[in-house]
Amino acid sequence: MIIKIIAGVVTVLIVGVLIFASTKPDTFRVKRTARIKAPPEKIYALIEDFHQWISWSPYENRDPAMKKTYSGAPLGKGAVYAWDGNKDAGAGRIEITDVTVPMKVTMLLEFTRPFATHNIVDFTIMPDGEATEVSWDMHGPAPFLSKLMQVFFNMDKMVGKDFEDGLAAMRTVAER
Repeated sequence: MIIKIIAGVVTVLIVGVLIFASTKPDTFRVKRTARIKAPPEKIYALIEDFHQWISWSPYENRDPAMKKTYSGAPLGKGAVYAWDGNKDAGAGRIEITDVTVPMKVTMLLEFTRPFATHNIVDFTIMPDGEATEVSWDMHGPAPFLSKLMQVFFNMDKMVGKDFEDGLAAMRTVAER
C-alpha cells in the first residue's frame, strides 16, 4: 500500500513538473550590456575576428585542449569558428551572418554537443559620449527540453554571468 502511495505521489510530481515546463515561453533571451571606454571601431575589431576572441571570451578557457577551426571569410560576414571540446566546452560552430560596421555583428550559434541548439547572437556597439555601450544578446527557440531545464536552472543567470565576464574581459582588452 505504501509503495502505491509513493508511486502515486512521484507520478503526480513528475506530471506537475512536465505541465509546469510546458507553460514556459517558446523563446528565450539573455542580454548583458557594458560601458567600455574605447571607440566603437576598436571593440568591433575584437568581435568580428574570431581569432581575437581568445583575449576576452569566457568560453575560450573551458577546455585548454579544445580543437578549434576557422573557415570562411577571415573576419566579418562569412567568418566561421568551430570548436570541439570537453564536457564543459561542448561542440559547435558560430558564423557571422550579418554586420553593420562598426555598430552590429549578428551570428548564428549552433551547438551539437551537449545537445543541439540553434540561436542568434547579436553584439550591438553604440557610441555613448567618450565611451561605447556594448550589448551581448543571445536569443532563440525554447523547445520542450529547454523548457524542462528552465524549471531547474535559471538560464539568464547562468549564461548572463558568462556574458558579464566576457564583457568585463573585453573592457580590459579594449581599454589598454
